Amino acid sequence: MRYVYLDNNGTTRMADEVIAFMHSCDELYGNASSMHTLGRQAAAGIEWARSEIAKLLSSDADDVYFTSGASESNNMVLNIFRDRADAGDSRNRIIISTVEHPATIETAKYFVSKGYHVDQCPVDSIGRLRLDVLESMMGDDVALVSVMTGNNESGTIQPVKEAARIAHEHGAYFHTDATQAIGKIPVSVEDIGADYLSLSGHKFYGPKGVGVLYAKHGVPLYPFVHGGHQEKGMRAGTYNNQAIYGIGKAAELARENLEEEHRMLWQMREALRRGIETRIPDVVVNGSNDESLCLPGTLNMSFPSAEGESILLYLDLEGIEVSTGSACATGSLEPSYVLLAAGLDVELAHGSIRFSFGRYNTMDDVDYVLEKLPPIIEKVRSMSTRKV
Repeated sequence: MRYVYLDNNGTTRMADEVIAFMHSCDELYGNASSMHTLGRQAAAGIEWARSEIAKLLSSDADDVYFTSGASESNNMVLNIFRDRADAGDSRNRIIISTVEHPATIETAKYFVSKGYHVDQCPVDSIGRLRLDVLESMMGDDVALVSVMTGNNESGTIQPVKEAARIAHEHGAYFHTDATQAIGKIPVSVEDIGADYLSLSGHKFYGPKGVGVLYAKHGVPLYPFVHGGHQEKGMRAGTYNNQAIYGIGKAAELARENLEEEHRMLWQMREALRRGIETRIPDVVVNGSNDESLCLPGTLNMSFPSAEGESILLYLDLEGIEVSTGSACATGSLEPSYVLLAAGLDVELAHGSIRFSFGRYNTMDDVDYVLEKLPPIIEKVRSMSTRKV
């Protein structure tokens, strides 16, 4: 049976070059905090990786901090401003969008349960931040605005540059979770005007368990993991040498291949969209079909009168791996909060499938999906109590 992996927004396989590079560094096993030769060699490799991340983000290497992933980085930023509120700062309110990743949404919910002030800014029908509403929500009590660069479910690219401008005009800091955008569209902290940025290595062909927090020089920054002097005292714990070398190599590849990768991903996305619309009646594209407003490898579609989990399982039997929403929400039967926030009704949200392409997909994969998907939709719809 053929195997087609179309869940690259959930995670990517490590690039062959990354695996080979990590193996080439097997002898750099020293503790990078040690002063002896092996320690200094390991530390040099970590600083090389830091410089590659900085090049990818158009940032200063001194502003790059290694973490375990974007979830930790997001939590670190939000907790900075919780600590400032605890210290009596009059700027004690945080604003996020309604479509943030669970790492931000769930942290915000926890803060609210403890009495902190977190507001959610709505999005429009394609899941794009309502800048007019954000402007109206701002005030002298806002400490931080956090808006993701590109959405993991709909693929919608957010107006982060404009959101950062609004935040700064009102004296607030701006954070963006750029996890899904890295390697697919240009991401420059200088162009965005970001004070903080989060990313994870496994979303762009690097290893799992390693990520980055960018924090602009001079912004508030407090440790989230205590216990050691690593990362200038901001993130304790012995360095995960191999993973950090791997994310550095992944960053180098992402920077070198960005234009070609964007072109290839968009071509496959559009070929699948057009093929589905031609072969299957009554389908809905969630998000935008405008290349400037959608991450190139993401296609989210709803199939009325067909339940998403059933479609996923039938596709899985044919070797096609997709998602019904964020991988972090697996196990939940609730419809996607991202799609609901964009105004999609509950039935359509339940019938949504996310196809997310990556570097190792081909047009042959598109053809295979277009061969297998139409009869699956027909079969699932035939069993439904609600007909198209």
